[in-house]
Order: sequence, then C-alpha cells, then structure tokens
Amino acid sequence: MEDAVLLNATPQLHIRFDGRSIDVNLNELDIGDRSTDGQIRNAVADHLGVPVAKLQAFAIDRAASGEMTLRPEAVFG
Repeated sequence: MEDAVLLNATPQLHIRFDGRSIDVNLNELDIGDRSTDGQIRNAVADHLGVPVAKLQAFAIDRAASGEMTLRPEAVFG
C-alpha cells in the first residue's frame, strides 16, 4: 500500500535558500521535469518574492524520480 502512495505522489522541488528549507510541489510552481534551469529559477524567484539574480549561482539537482533540489553551490577546499 505504501508503494501505491509513492507512485501517486506529486514530485517536489526542495529549495534551500537563506537558511530555510522549503518543499513545493512542481505543479504549484508550474514547472516539470522538462523545465529548463532558467524556468525553474524564475518560478522559484516568483514563489519566494526575490529577484532571480539571487538564484543564478544556485545548483539544480534532478533525481530520476522527478524530484529536484535547488541549492547554493557547494564550495570545497
């Protein structure tokens, strides 16, 4: 039964921004797995009420499940 629930779940975008973690359904942002990085950043900027320029350096990770993560670039060193 749990597998059936997962199959019907709407993919989400996990956003890490300004010290917060937010999960938003992709359909709420009007984006999907074929959306470009620019479309995703624009949708998130509108959702957060910030200029898209604040998200330009953010990475977008895409999982095979359709889930996505928008996060700051990792810095190693």
